[in-house]
Amino acid sequence: MAAEGHNVDANLVDMRPNHGHYFVKKTFGKPTYCHHCCDKIWGMLTTGYSCEMCNFICHEKCLRTVVSYCSSVALQLIKNPVAHTWSAPCLIKRKYCCVCRKRTDEAMSVECEVCEYYVHVDCSDLAVSDCKEAATYVANMESANAVQYHHMREGNLPKESKCVVCRKTCFSTECLAGMRCEWCGQTAHAVCYRQMDKECDFGVLRKIVLPPMCLTIPRTELPMEQLLNISSHDQPQSRKVSSPSKIQADDVSTTAEEIKERDDFEVIRVFDGNNSYRLQISRNIIVAKHVSVQQVRDAALRRFHINDTPERYYITQVVGEVEEEILEDPVPLRNVKRPEGKRAQIFIRYYDDPDKDEVKVYGGWLRKVPVTFCAISVSKDTIVQDLVTDALYHFGLDGALWNRYNLIEVSLDRGVAERTCNPQENVLQLVRNLRKDSLRRYHVVRFYVQEKEDPHDHAVFVGNLPVSLAQRQYERILLKLLGAKEKPFTAIGPIYFEYGSLIITFNTPKAATAAEKKLIVLCLPNVQPQMIPKDVEPLLVLVNVKSGGCQGTELIQSFRKLLNPFQVFDVLNGGPLVGLYVFRNIPKYKILACGGDGTIGWVLQCLDIAKQDAACFSPPCGIVPLGTGNDLARVLRWGGGYTGEENPMDILKDVIEADTVKLDRWAVVFHEEERNQPTSSGTQTEMSEQTMNNPEDQTSMIIMNNYFGIGIDADVCLKFHNKRDANPEKFQSRLFNKTQYAKIGLQKMFFERTCKDLFKRIELEVDGRTIELPNIEGIVVLNLLSWGSGANPWGTSKEEGNFSKPTHYDGLLEVVGISDVSRLGLIQSKLAAGIRIAQGGSIRITTHEEWPVQVDGEPHIQPPGTITILKSALKAQMLKKAKKSRRGGNASSLLNQAQDTTDPLSGPLGVPSTLGDPQHGKTTPDNTAADSDEEGDAFL
Repeated sequence: MAAEGHNVDANLVDMRPNHGHYFVKKTFGKPTYCHHCCDKIWGMLTTGYSCEMCNFICHEKCLRTVVSYCSSVALQLIKNPVAHTWSAPCLIKRKYCCVCRKRTDEAMSVECEVCEYYVHVDCSDLAVSDCKEAATYVANMESANAVQYHHMREGNLPKESKCVVCRKTCFSTECLAGMRCEWCGQTAHAVCYRQMDKECDFGVLRKIVLPPMCLTIPRTELPMEQLLNISSHDQPQSRKVSSPSKIQADDVSTTAEEIKERDDFEVIRVFDGNNSYRLQISRNIIVAKHVSVQQVRDAALRRFHINDTPERYYITQVVGEVEEEILEDPVPLRNVKRPEGKRAQIFIRYYDDPDKDEVKVYGGWLRKVPVTFCAISVSKDTIVQDLVTDALYHFGLDGALWNRYNLIEVSLDRGVAERTCNPQENVLQLVRNLRKDSLRRYHVVRFYVQEKEDPHDHAVFVGNLPVSLAQRQYERILLKLLGAKEKPFTAIGPIYFEYGSLIITFNTPKAATAAEKKLIVLCLPNVQPQMIPKDVEPLLVLVNVKSGGCQGTELIQSFRKLLNPFQVFDVLNGGPLVGLYVFRNIPKYKILACGGDGTIGWVLQCLDIAKQDAACFSPPCGIVPLGTGNDLARVLRWGGGYTGEENPMDILKDVIEADTVKLDRWAVVFHEEERNQPTSSGTQTEMSEQTMNNPEDQTSMIIMNNYFGIGIDADVCLKFHNKRDANPEKFQSRLFNKTQYAKIGLQKMFFERTCKDLFKRIELEVDGRTIELPNIEGIVVLNLLSWGSGANPWGTSKEEGNFSKPTHYDGLLEVVGISDVSRLGLIQSKLAAGIRIAQGGSIRITTHEEWPVQVDGEPHIQPPGTITILKSALKAQMLKKAKKSRRGGNASSLLNQAQDTTDPLSGPLGVPSTLGDPQHGKTTPDNTAADSDEEGDAFL
């Protein structure tokens, strides 16, 4: 605390009636900016005002026009608190702490993964639990009456933000200033934002945002991380004897130890209750030695951010393990007890009235409540039941129906924690115990009246079960895991047999919470589709955070901030089925899959399973390419790979503007050759019966979206996957992955020719016709004109000869031969093409020995038998990025435009191309992808 604040009471300006600030007049010895007007406080040794609680700084001329609330009273302004979801602690650059208003790169800090809230680790226990209200559905509410309001957050605005009211720049790099809506992103000055319309329309992303008023979340004791399907981080723990909003003397760089050594100041440890004393969690105040008891008390209250009438509190000192003594000396520090080698320890206490008190009760999510809260007088005989009855009358409801409601004690200390009060619990004793244990916690505890009837069906997703069991077997497993003899759940299903996953529905939140503690489950949000506007197609975002270079972590965090966090899912927690189940009742929506080609195939495969019970049979799917190859993403113009420099907002805008196209999908059926049968007829009969009873032992099927390979390319792919599985931590870079591919290819070229003479050792049929194979070591069957990270083995020549123009929706496959490893390297380097062999709608390959094969980049060793590729009845709709950006101005749109205007006989970017020998399909070095006005398959 500044020294002049103690010596001259006139310098302390109490702003509590308006915005809760405790301003003290202060001389600044270095350049400082006003947090109100953002102008510099000019001149050496210039005088301004600083809040002792939140460090808000302003000119003297701005003092009476301040509109920003102190962080000490911000909690009182929240109607429905929502806990933040903290990231792992780190040094965050170019941001300011929302509690102490200082730079976050000065100390370890955390950020909320859902909203733009940044805070030092030491400030986290003073953070305001005002995260985005992402689930606000109220039973029996009509969509026409549902209104979304702006959720304004102070400071940390994007660069070049403009005020929507005055159209002037409103961001600052020098201090925490300006206001921003967490939903629509509109920005404004602190003095202007109250002129904005109160209703929020979600801004440019309105068409894909899942509205909060259509969502409910289960009333459980689970933390927000589990409800949001976020990987848990260690929660930030504040230091026992420090906090960021430091009360310092003279200079902000003065430390507590330096002040302690001065003769005129002393550091005192303050406890706010019995619980904090038991845990030895205290805060320091730094006061002049000649201050009065009242000044010590006021400093202690401000240290704990207790914004209340000071006369209600008093100070005691610790004289033993359990003994206290009231400080009444006019100059208390003269005689205060100081344990040897320790600081003086004091308590801040409240004057309790043994006969009566006043309790605030909030309406919370009750429908049509005219006031946010009501203050009710209670006596020593008042019980919770009486308090609920009185509160209902104040809210204009029928108090006689008190038994339909619960009183919920909600603590906002370090997040949001709920407890249902017993109807016979004594209210006065409850309040007194809260104050005695911790005054800070008492001031952040609220009492809510809540309906017992929960509009949410308590559905939990259970994974990691054995696959392909009967429903009764799954029920027995669940009962054993839950330790129950009878079913504690009301329903089971749908069951995803292929993945060993299912949905269990409970009738009470208590049962769901108990199950969560015993099973690996996810409590799922519930969507009310009737509340979604007709012109809105919510976007389901599925992110594989470990795809490619593990770039998905930042991407998923950005999407949670831009959209409703309950529409963004990490597929590593439960897989794509979790998000698809949550969206099952929405009649029209889109999907954005963020990952490699394997992740996209996984999403489409899960969609095939889940869509049977879904309202939307075939939602279109967009792609953010996070993998190494990303061939499907290239064909659909989403680019060759996410670099981390792309703006997530632009990605979402591209999804809104994208066109819907069809994608052919193919069934690859592997049938193993029958094993050599023994001569014994009895044994033959037994084996035949076994084969008939277990046909899956001989036949398997994989759905193909991109391409199939057998021979040399599958062999290289298999070696790469084996190396990556052995050391996954090394394969986190696209460049490293591609160099490993090249290294394996060179080894195959000089030392291993395992696929030599493949053309003599397999048989190929296309549409029932036997095809004579040229001298090749590998075959690639293409559904897309992109393979191996953007290469085009088919070639870009416009003269197709006997072949029709290939597309990914023409019902045909292209069969290409690879002569050797060197040709494979040239194709992947985009310096050559393969050998065009055939084109057709049905492919059959017969082998008489083991061969490496791959489907969409997933390799394995296939025993002798037949491989049949047929068009699948499963359809897919994809989102194709618009050919010309309607926003304009980005490099990718210019590149697409340049490729789309090339001469038909020219390669990409106008480089002339020549037809090579059709037997070998030679093309120019710029042979990367086929592009035309009809297809528009330009690659970025």
